[in-house]
Amino acid sequence: MNLSYLRIAMKAQRKAYLYAFSAIAFWSTIGSAFKLSLRYLDPLELLLFSSIVACIVLLIILLVQGKMSLLTKISFNQILMSALMGMLNPFLYYVVLLKAYDLLPAQEAGTLNYIWPLVLVLLSVPLLGQKISVWSIVAVFISFLGILVISNHGNLLLLRFTSIPGVLLALGSAIFWALYWIINLKDKREAVSKLFLNFCFGLLYIVITIAAAKHFRVPPWSGIAGALYIGLFEMGITFVLWLNALRYSKTTAGVSNLIYLSPFISLIIIHFTVGEAILQSTVFGLALIVSGILMQQYLKD
Repeated sequence: MNLSYLRIAMKAQRKAYLYAFSAIAFWSTIGSAFKLSLRYLDPLELLLFSSIVACIVLLIILLVQGKMSLLTKISFNQILMSALMGMLNPFLYYVVLLKAYDLLPAQEAGTLNYIWPLVLVLLSVPLLGQKISVWSIVAVFISFLGILVISNHGNLLLLRFTSIPGVLLALGSAIFWALYWIINLKDKREAVSKLFLNFCFGLLYIVITIAAAKHFRVPPWSGIAGALYIGLFEMGITFVLWLNALRYSKTTAGVSNLIYLSPFISLIIIHFTVGEAILQSTVFGLALIVSGILMQQYLKD
């Protein structure tokens, strides 16, 4: 009986790792996809078409999983919640992040965005009433050093930034993402149906913004291909893969820490697809950021 249970548990954990590594593989390509797609589309155009794809993908997933009935059971308050969450993600988060990618090298924009777990800790103090430990303060400081190393290409004395607006936008996107997840913690709805509604509202905000700016053109096919890829593998399918990884894993930590492989793999892909020379300062700064995040997670007062 125990042996049988062990075999089932091992099989489930293998599934968890398969889903997790599939998700990480896709997410690791997104920095390159953003940068390449922005050669043909501006940030709003890219977000419009990728959000349309994401909404379609999430709707198909709901149909396949037999969860469409969940959309008919939402309350008015839940609709308002989705309206707020859709404003944060995909609308504000991706508008700001894509503009950062437009202004910065992909290695800098993508790496700086990984500061969001530390931002989540800081925002949890005023918004959730949580206490911050001494180790968390040290962790934030270490990650902040990582930000400076990446932004200044390792020269901390000169403080020369590739683009100050780009750096601020990349860090700002982390704030929007952290806010989104704080609100998400309080929303107990089923994950895929909730994400679908959030994206529907986000798409509405994007359409309104583009219409108000009278900013629409027929995009080149290369841009559409990029938006299709991003909609599929940044916003749609990969999210479900990650949910399955968490569901099959014996513990959340069993797969969640694997996500920190993604930015390092992403640097390699950026080098070969976008053609950026990966700076030692970027790798070192990223190592500092990830070290700070892991310190905050595992070291307590």
